[in-house]
Amino acid sequence: MEALSPTMEEGRVVEWLKHEGDAVVAGDVLAEVETDKAVMELQARGDGVLRKVLAPSGSTVEVGKLVAVIAGPDEDIAALIGGAAVPPRPATPPPAGPTASPPPTTQPMAPVAAGARHLKASPLARRLAGERGIELGSVAGSGPGGRVIRRDIDTLAAAPAPGVAVRGGGAAASAASFEDVPLTQIRKTIARRLAESLGPVPHFFLTTDVDMDRAWDAREALNGLGEEPRVSFNDLIVKVVATALTRHRECNAWWQGDAIRYFNDVHLGMAVAVDQGLITPVIRHADRKTLRQIATESRNLVERARARKLKPEEYTGATFSISNLGMFGIDEFTAIINPPESGIIACGAITQQPVVREGMLVVGRRMRLTMSCDHRVIDGATGARFLGTVRRMLENPLAMVW
Repeated sequence: MEALSPTMEEGRVVEWLKHEGDAVVAGDVLAEVETDKAVMELQARGDGVLRKVLAPSGSTVEVGKLVAVIAGPDEDIAALIGGAAVPPRPATPPPAGPTASPPPTTQPMAPVAAGARHLKASPLARRLAGERGIELGSVAGSGPGGRVIRRDIDTLAAAPAPGVAVRGGGAAASAASFEDVPLTQIRKTIARRLAESLGPVPHFFLTTDVDMDRAWDAREALNGLGEEPRVSFNDLIVKVVATALTRHRECNAWWQGDAIRYFNDVHLGMAVAVDQGLITPVIRHADRKTLRQIATESRNLVERARARKLKPEEYTGATFSISNLGMFGIDEFTAIINPPESGIIACGAITQQPVVREGMLVVGRRMRLTMSCDHRVIDGATGARFLGTVRRMLENPLAMVW
């Protein structure tokens, strides 16, 4: 099992694309592997025959452990197989005891052909089938070569065909008092990273209230030009934060244990919700990009993040991050720092509120920003000055070019 991302410690074999007895050459894709961030390809590093698969689909294997053997057709591989004494961990553990109840099925299980373990299905179809409780072995694929694709899963989810097994769901699910769902690779990584951050990193938090009336008008004017891509408030916040970091280099930094690394370039991470958790794609050199460039790149990154198609260099190396839950109606929250970064800004919803201007009570658009700071790098006054710059730029967007 190769380390297919910088933070990968183990991988789950999603599907073998080559099977025992197949001839392979260096560069052939052997299998699809779910890492802590994406579904990636495991490639052959030599020529020969795939003589033995030691990690079946669905298995979770630590980096460096043997998953398969490629050798000559007559080469003796007994010693290699004998050295693979530690079996891969199954993705779904057995029931803990007699009280554990397996989820019932609403339909009897259809017979599965002997070749079902080599079932062809796209990664998206496999994920959707798992989420919707559909057994892939009983689905007839409509894709090339009988491959199960998203359309097949969507059709069955709407109206299950006779003989298609559906796990759990409906009234029958009430027979089970609980269900243990094994952690995905991304959820394992999130759990580990949170423990590494909130415990060891001394967080403190700064909150400010931002007048968003001018930012609202500026966005409306830009989008009123009818040009694509349309600018979102998140794009505007990314641009403002990136510009502010160039003026407050002390916040654009990493804690290194025995040193603080200050960056001259701004690589801004954007927290994106995906099906199994959270991933933070990075807009590199965000301080040098126009608002239109940021809008275009952010949409592309978000789409590929949700499709689990990001490359490692696209979700690592951020110097500062932003998390926005405003679109979910959240007024205010605190975000956890992603080490070794030293700060992250949490953005709430833009709401209409009564405000006082020049002694008069009027309706204004407001947004609350909360900055989480690593106190080992950023002092209170340092963070307050930076957040003040962000607020002033949002309240007067022309300040970005001043």
